[in-house]
Amino acid sequence: MPTAILSVHNKTGLVEFAQSLASLGWTLLASGGTAKLLREKDVPVTEVADYTKSPEILGGRVKTLHPAIHGGLLARPTESDRQQLLSLGWDYIDLVAVNLYPFEATIAKPDVTYADAIENIDIGGVTLIRAAAKNHERVTLICDPSDYASILEEIRSGSISPQTRAKLAVKGFASTAHYDTAIHAYLKQQSES
Repeated sequence: MPTAILSVHNKTGLVEFAQSLASLGWTLLASGGTAKLLREKDVPVTEVADYTKSPEILGGRVKTLHPAIHGGLLARPTESDRQQLLSLGWDYIDLVAVNLYPFEATIAKPDVTYADAIENIDIGGVTLIRAAAKNHERVTLICDPSDYASILEEIRSGSISPQTRAKLAVKGFASTAHYDTAIHAYLKQQSES
């Protein structure tokens, strides 16, 4: 049974996407507010903290940063990787739907504080994007809700093509590059003022 992890700030289309994955037999993992929303909509989901057996800590700052998650994403389709995951009680994660805290929208507010800006620097989401994109030969990354429908279409047709996974990986790395550029520009401006 394939597994997806869902960890999104922008929840546009999420419920419908998750419902469709569940109806197609996918196991769903989700963090924090994403899991809460899916439970409220009666979508079967396992909270990341329950899967990892490690609670969210530091007021939600650490949720998905765990070897059970990143091992499942970065594992290659080899017998040795599969056996290592199984020996730890983990499994492959096949799809990641993730989008990031709204750093640029936050710093665009006229009354934003430096502390608010720093708190809106996403760490776990960027790490999920990079792990899924790095292992795109096996893992599908969705960092833009507008891609949900086309991915569901490919899943329903039998499988997600390697070309699609490669394009989504490029989109993911572009997303994190843009995000880091915005953070860099903001912090540079703050340090010079």
